[in-house]
Amino acid sequence: MRISFSPPNQLTLLRILLTPVFLAFLFSENPVFRQISLIVFILAVLTDWYDGWVARRWGYVTRWGTFLDPLADKIVTSAALISFVILGLAPGWAVWLIVIRDIAITLLRSYSEWRGKPIDTTRFAKTKTFLQFVVIYYILLLYVARNTDFFAQNYGKAIDALLDRTVLDILVILIAVITVWTGVLYIVGNRAIIRELYDFSSRRVTERD
Repeated sequence: MRISFSPPNQLTLLRILLTPVFLAFLFSENPVFRQISLIVFILAVLTDWYDGWVARRWGYVTRWGTFLDPLADKIVTSAALISFVILGLAPGWAVWLIVIRDIAITLLRSYSEWRGKPIDTTRFAKTKTFLQFVVIYYILLLYVARNTDFFAQNYGKAIDALLDRTVLDILVILIAVITVWTGVLYIVGNRAIIRELYDFSSRRVTERD
């Protein structure tokens, strides 16, 4: 696969590179760095919107970009969700269900695009992605606020109530259920294409042997 460093692909790579920066700031003991982590995460998400707009506006759609862009999105969201587990803000089992499902389906989509057999994304799946971001922003904003003196001193009780572990568990588990369910619908709805991709891959492996 020939790598194309077109502007949208550069933004996609930037999104991946911003992920460890986001994590480094988020896990810092310095409250200011934690605040910066929120800005970095927002920038990473904005590059997703912008590189898509640039690709469509100027015709920079490439096979490499089609493969890498959705994978970069899942790297960013998965990193945020896993960090919440480490920080004690989300149940690990639910987050891992989300991460495994998202990466598996994304790899499947990327491979199907590469083979010229694109798999359509349902509206429900797009709604799932939107809800994931809502929950991520909800947790991240409140966590940063709780570690900011002004908000902690003036709204500490309200923030603690909103970050109550029961509330967070319900939100994350709900997202996990929706995410897994959309994965099942995705596979069932595209089973013919998936079977064709599987048969093609099997033939390639056989030919190599």
